[in-house]
Amino acid sequence: MKKLIALGLAVITAAFTLTACDKGSSDSDLASIEKAGKMVIGITEYEPMNYYDENGELIGFDTEFAKEVCELLGVEADFQIIDWDMKETELKSKNIDCIWNGLTVTEDRKENMDFTDTYLANKQCIIINKKSADKLSKAEGYDKDTVIAAESGSAGETAIADNENLSKCQYVAADSQQAALLGLLSGNYDAIVVDYTLGNASVGKGDYADMQIVDSIELEDELYAIGFRLGSDLTNKVNELIKSLRESGILADIAAKYGVTDLYEQAEQ
Repeated sequence: MKKLIALGLAVITAAFTLTACDKGSSDSDLASIEKAGKMVIGITEYEPMNYYDENGELIGFDTEFAKEVCELLGVEADFQIIDWDMKETELKSKNIDCIWNGLTVTEDRKENMDFTDTYLANKQCIIINKKSADKLSKAEGYDKDTVIAAESGSAGETAIADNENLSKCQYVAADSQQAALLGLLSGNYDAIVVDYTLGNASVGKGDYADMQIVDSIELEDELYAIGFRLGSDLTNKVNELIKSLRESGILADIAAKYGVTDLYEQAEQ
């Protein structure tokens, strides 16, 4: 009888131990991606962070940065285009492992995700067509007759709402920053507010040759970081790898390749 009781207790103890181990594993994002062999990365498409080249290959600063980190982690980088307005929901529901696409650090967002160390400086900027410069180069030119757009759920949307003059305009939420840029090109909007990284890479070139950034109206400076789930063990691990990529010069090389060296150096200061 004593042997049977002892055996029963051993089985129960083993079961509890196994359950505890399983629970610990399921709570570890690092263990989860290692088991899956990939990190699912939520992005939107815009140059120079994540965009497709003429051969249909996804490239960009964040794209190459993420691939370097994933290589060091021994997993594949699996990029998934998401609805930016639903990014926190996608992250919390574990449809993605992180948000890595010119993600601006804000106090509100800190309530819903953990941020890594910052790696790139940014700011919001207003883009207009050159033909509108006489009116829209001045803050007082923005009124109830001005149609202005930004990506839904973006820092640009917040910048419009928080600005005394821009908030007077007719606001339209675009599906993405790239969609806002194309809407301006098509004449659907009078002005758009997007990341400076996008504006600097696009304005004055190709289809966007007749556009300009409004330098006379400055919006708040920002910093980019990677967003992980609250309490994720990936945050500290990726911070270690970011430090390694900085010290090796690899991250600086990627910044130079995509024309964001100044913004990279500003973030390091």
